[in-house]
Amino acid sequence: MFAMSVPWWEFALRGVAVYLFLLVFLRLTGKRQTGQYAPFDLVLLLILSNAVQNSMNAGDNSLVGGLISAATLIACHVALAHLVFRVPRLARLVDGRPQTLVQDGNLDRALMHRELLTPDDVAAALRAGGCLHLHEVERATLETNGTITVVLRRAGRGGTESGI
Repeated sequence: MFAMSVPWWEFALRGVAVYLFLLVFLRLTGKRQTGQYAPFDLVLLLILSNAVQNSMNAGDNSLVGGLISAATLIACHVALAHLVFRVPRLARLVDGRPQTLVQDGNLDRALMHRELLTPDDVAAALRAGGCLHLHEVERATLETNGTITVVLRRAGRGGTESGI
C-alpha cells in the first residue's frame, strides 16, 4: 500500500507532462468542448482520464503514488491559475478570447463552423438570452468558457430579420 515501484519525482514529472498535454489537447478542441458538455463529451472525458492514468502512475498502484499524482495535478492547476491571473498574454493563450457570434442580427457562420456550433446550439443560446430571432440581437458573444451571452437590441431599433 505504501511501497512505490518508481521514485516520487517520476510521479510528479509524469503528472506535469500529462497535465500539460491535456491542457493543450482540450484547448485545441475549441470553446464548445469546455463550456457545454453533451453526453458524448462526458464519455470522452471519463475514458480520457482512464487512458492517461497508467501514463501517470507507471503501473504503480500504491496509495503514496496516487497521492503524489493527485497533489501534482492540483499544484499544476493552482500554478496555472496564478500565472494566468498575473500574465494576460498567457491568459489569452490558455483561455482564448471572446468572439462575436452575432453582431446587429448578423450571424458569423464561419465562427460557428470553427467552433462546431450547430444552429440548434445558437438557437438555444438565443432563447436562453430572451429572444427568438436573430434580428432581436444586438450582440451575441462566444465567451472563453464556451457559453454564449446575448445582448438584445433596445426597443425602437430596427433590423432585418434573418434565420439561423
